[in-house]
Amino acid sequence: MNTAVAARSIIVEGDFPYPPEKVWRALTEAEFIAQWLMPNNFRAIVGTRFTFKTKPMGDWDGVVHCEVLLAEPPRLLRYSWMGGSETNSKYGSTLDSVVTWTLTATAGGTHLKMEHAGFRSPQNDFAYDAMSPGWGRIIQSIERVIAAA
Repeated sequence: MNTAVAARSIIVEGDFPYPPEKVWRALTEAEFIAQWLMPNNFRAIVGTRFTFKTKPMGDWDGVVHCEVLLAEPPRLLRYSWMGGSETNSKYGSTLDSVVTWTLTATAGGTHLKMEHAGFRSPQNDFAYDAMSPGWGRIIQSIERVIAAA
């Protein structure tokens, strides 16, 4: 009997007419992240634990607990993403996942790829379905933040 649980990922990509260093700032400076994602206390230092805060849902307090796993400016950023509640049946169970940002210099600026990996089915189906369109809109929001920075 196979008891392995398949995990899904959300992947979004975009091209920006800015150098990787400028895109990196939007992804790693707390005040910029708050403009395109959520309030946070992020620092791009491996081992740093930080949180994102959003609206609570059911008995989940709205806090996403994270840790920087990899930071290679201005090329690669990876952090854990853990939130939710085991007793929150309406909104799914806890999500233990990883977000990876990859920046690639291009002739016209930067190609940005975000992968949010680790959505287990069926327990994370609600989170996957809710976050998939949200991450798609995030790319546009990041571009607005970069342009204004």
